[in-house]
Amino acid sequence: MSTSQSNIWKAGTIVPLAIFLLFILVPVWGHVTDHNFYVAYFARILIYAIAVVALNLALGFGGLVSLGHALFMGLGAYSVALPAFYGIDNGWVHLFFCLASCAVAGLITGAISLRTSGIGFIMITLAFAQMGYFLFVSLKQYGGDDGTSISHTSQFFGLDLGGVYEVYIVSLVLLMLATWWTARLRVSPFGMVLRGARQNTRRVRAVGFPANHYLLASYVLSAMLCGVAGMLLANLNAFASPSTLSWIISGDLVVMLVLGGIGTVFGPILGALAFLGLEEILKMFTDHWLAVFGLVIVFIGLLGKAGIAGFLDSFSRRKAGAAPGGAKQAKGAKA
Repeated sequence: MSTSQSNIWKAGTIVPLAIFLLFILVPVWGHVTDHNFYVAYFARILIYAIAVVALNLALGFGGLVSLGHALFMGLGAYSVALPAFYGIDNGWVHLFFCLASCAVAGLITGAISLRTSGIGFIMITLAFAQMGYFLFVSLKQYGGDDGTSISHTSQFFGLDLGGVYEVYIVSLVLLMLATWWTARLRVSPFGMVLRGARQNTRRVRAVGFPANHYLLASYVLSAMLCGVAGMLLANLNAFASPSTLSWIISGDLVVMLVLGGIGTVFGPILGALAFLGLEEILKMFTDHWLAVFGLVIVFIGLLGKAGIAGFLDSFSRRKAGAAPGGAKQAKGAKA
């Protein structure tokens, strides 16, 4: 069996592909059984998975530990809510405001935050997100702390994202494209520079690459993709609230990425599904689900930095090594 064929049958690839198949079947099952709740629930998982893919670009590839990505989700949500407040339901207008506001905010906050590193970077990104939170809380004409309902959801050529199935399908397609793009980016020259800068910024600069420019570009791209996730979430809920910009959302995104696997291709999907899935399951059994949930997160965190994706890959390697002739194949591959 060739190397490419064996890679296809690794657990780290089969499980995510099976999850994507599950995502494809969810709206079919929901239509047949008329259970729209689960379609909306999985749509929420897809949207958060897109946001975690965005965070992975900054944190997983560039090593930029951001606690401010909720700012971009909030900007995306209000890019729908504010125009809708004035009766504008053109989705392209919503998308333009989303991408433009997130690009500008990402450029400004990223340029300032990158002047620091480590805990300084974390605190500055958190501070910017909190500034955005209190800004939207102060907008009393748009609901202030209570948020605002969205009566005019995004319309794209007659496609109304206010429908559960419509926003689900769009979210699924975008997640697939974002995952494919991440896989391509990871092995591209741009991605290699980012991963090199994560390991040692000085060495990257020494070979002639402006590391900070690459990191800033990744941060801005991450902000824009995260904003699109916020835009989809606003359409799904038909509601936008300053709580979307809270530090808790930023923390949840980081936890999802750590659970799934930092810097991996399928980690964001695995992490979002594990986080939101466990949350829903534990709520069914106990009112004290947060205590159990915390222990589960600690246990998964002990698996290592690669998270669930890394665990699946290591499982595949152990299985391949235990197979007859596995050791000989491994020696031949090394040779």
